[in-house]
Amino acid sequence: MESLHIDDTVDDVYKVQLDSFNGPLDLLLHLIRKQEINIYDIPIALITQQYLDYLNLMKNLNLSFAGEFLVMAATLLQIKSRLLLPKDEAPVEDEGDGEDPRAELVRQLVEYEQFKDAAFRLSTQGKVWGEAFIREPVPPAQGQALPSIGDDMLSDDLSLFDLVGALQRVLDRATPDHQMFIDVTKESLSIQDRIHSILERLEIDSSAAFDELFEHLQSRPQIIVTFLALLELVRMNLVRLFQSHVFGPIRVTRNFAPGDGSTEP
Repeated sequence: MESLHIDDTVDDVYKVQLDSFNGPLDLLLHLIRKQEINIYDIPIALITQQYLDYLNLMKNLNLSFAGEFLVMAATLLQIKSRLLLPKDEAPVEDEGDGEDPRAELVRQLVEYEQFKDAAFRLSTQGKVWGEAFIREPVPPAQGQALPSIGDDMLSDDLSLFDLVGALQRVLDRATPDHQMFIDVTKESLSIQDRIHSILERLEIDSSAAFDELFEHLQSRPQIIVTFLALLELVRMNLVRLFQSHVFGPIRVTRNFAPGDGSTEP
């Protein structure tokens, strides 16, 4: 039975804030494109399960996301339940037009995809203009905000959802644990230690495959802490993440000169 498991015992020592543009429609589009699904004929059961799996993993990673993700989860479950209902048991108000329960969601996705494509073209043009017209750097705002992972920290063909999917594949190969969630505490696993391990690896080789960073890690807690350390390095602009093609293997490339990687986070 499908459920959205949200466990409140995950430690708040380290929390990553999702960029505002990484919303529930972005995740749905990511899943649809990855599975090469016809957006006008979405297999709602498959997409719903994959969506819930992503949300569970994002929650267990302590990724802070907006309530709209949970609203979309409820919407998907409602659509799925309506599709499972026999025709003669459908609500009276739905019998008149016989509209596909997925129709409104499809309309939203198509419209959102059009806006995203337009935004991408404007962003590309903005980069061209940015090289021609230089402005002074904006000083950082006062106060300590949550680390934010946004699309501007990744390559153009890579999203945070690509990273979460890659992490899930690594976790699927790991030694099973009794629990999906972990407590990230100084006494158990150190994100700082994993940061230094990744930096030391990249001091030797300028880049590495995403999977190679988890080669000798067997437990899920070790893998997840390593992933959080990688996100922190991305946020600090010490590493960059790339894909050679859409949904292809992810590579981690150093964004520092050899000898500078020992800088304290």
